Amino acid sequence: MIRAVEVIELDSLWLTLRLASLSTAILMVLATPLAYWLATTKAGIKPIVEAVTALPLILPPTVLGFYLLILFSPSSAFGSLWVQVTGQTLSFSFTGILLASVVHSFPFAVQPMQTAFENNGRRPAEVAQSLGASPFDAFITVTVPMARRGFLTAAVLGFAHSVGEFGVILLVGGNIPGRTRVISIDIYTHVETLDYASAHFLSMLTLCFAMLVLSLVFIVNRRYPIRT
Repeated sequence: MIRAVEVIELDSLWLTLRLASLSTAILMVLATPLAYWLATTKAGIKPIVEAVTALPLILPPTVLGFYLLILFSPSSAFGSLWVQVTGQTLSFSFTGILLASVVHSFPFAVQPMQTAFENNGRRPAEVAQSLGASPFDAFITVTVPMARRGFLTAAVLGFAHSVGEFGVILLVGGNIPGRTRVISIDIYTHVETLDYASAHFLSMLTLCFAMLVLSLVFIVNRRYPIRT
């Protein structure tokens, strides 16, 4: 038991939870309007937007991390502007891995909410507006509660995916203790140093967490079945 406690590096654990929590909060704010637009629009550009949104699902994390590293570099326009405004670089920083986490997990938040909005349709919101509600009020009081299953699934998957990220985080943030070394990178470090006992323990914790997340998603899906 003492050995197990020693294995858990509190800095890495805290950094992972902080990263996942902030990433999930940002994801829910950014993904909600896009998911609603994708669910309701008939614009011809919709397939292109959906393809771009889903890119992180099929791109190797190293490819995504490589291009984000270039984007965040002080030599790029965006990275240079960030340095001028904040005085800090994005690459090899917590802010950098936070932005990378949001980009990498974005489809995991958008797609469940889009599906929920599509299943509900626009009719309930239109009825609310016909009774005097503004479009925003109808969205907040009718559309969002009806899509709670999609919101819950998006939040759970977004958080879990942020916890398990490795390749993108390693390329963008490196392996800096207390700054960018999250649990997944901690496991990699233990394997590199042939400390398999520590790597096994942390991997088992991650596996149990993944099982818990998947169980929660299935429970949510059963609790809030799709109504047609």
